[in-house]
Amino acid sequence: MFTGIIEDLGTVERIKRTDKGALLSFATALPPKRISIGDSIAVNGACLTVVKKRSAGRRGKIAGTAAGIIAMDVSAETLRRTTLGALAPGDRVNIERCLTLDKLLGGHLVSGHVDGVGRIVSITPEGDSKLYTFEVPPAQARYLVEKGSVAIDGVSLTVFAITGRRFSVALIPHTLKLTTLGRKGTGAAVNVESDMLVKYVERILAGRSNGAAHKASRRPVDTAVVKIAIANKSASANKTASASLSARGRGVSS
Repeated sequence: MFTGIIEDLGTVERIKRTDKGALLSFATALPPKRISIGDSIAVNGACLTVVKKRSAGRRGKIAGTAAGIIAMDVSAETLRRTTLGALAPGDRVNIERCLTLDKLLGGHLVSGHVDGVGRIVSITPEGDSKLYTFEVPPAQARYLVEKGSVAIDGVSLTVFAITGRRFSVALIPHTLKLTTLGRKGTGAAVNVESDMLVKYVERILAGRSNGAAHKASRRPVDTAVVKIAIANKSASANKTASASLSARGRGVSS
């Protein structure tokens, strides 16, 4: 789990293509001693697992500005569903380590499981901040909620001005400086993760609706059978009673 509050602006150091995936190495200002093999780290919003780490040393332009180098395996599914496959050495990336129980939840709950790829439609200056408008795939558009949350490239943002598949967010100077969003222009692709709480609510309500529909489809038949049985029994009893009274009226012993 993550919070969408970026800890470091890392740099792609190396990309090694494998059979159907890739091994990505990133230079980061986070000290290697604070990272363990097997740790989950979100890179541009995609949850990856650290498989290698080392000190950056002082060799090379990238290494000279970083404390350590971390490497992560990326599956073919992740490459298909995110923008990580389009990265090149030297590109900057948003890095966030996983949430711990003693960490402030400054953003919102982010799983690091990217739902799809969106794009930046427009960027408009608004004082010291900038107003970004994004467009997301139809499958993600239904999860947009006014003043709700969304993770764009792993950055927790507040949604407003929703129009169809498009919505806007306001980025303050701090966010523009410390994340990749401040370096991207109109048309750039971004990773999108919808608010997981909204998805869970949708799933629960869908289950209840299906259950209610199932019960409703069965209830009329069951009820009808019971009513018919009761009606037949009642009619039979009435007929017998009527015949008995009639017979007594004619002097016939019952």
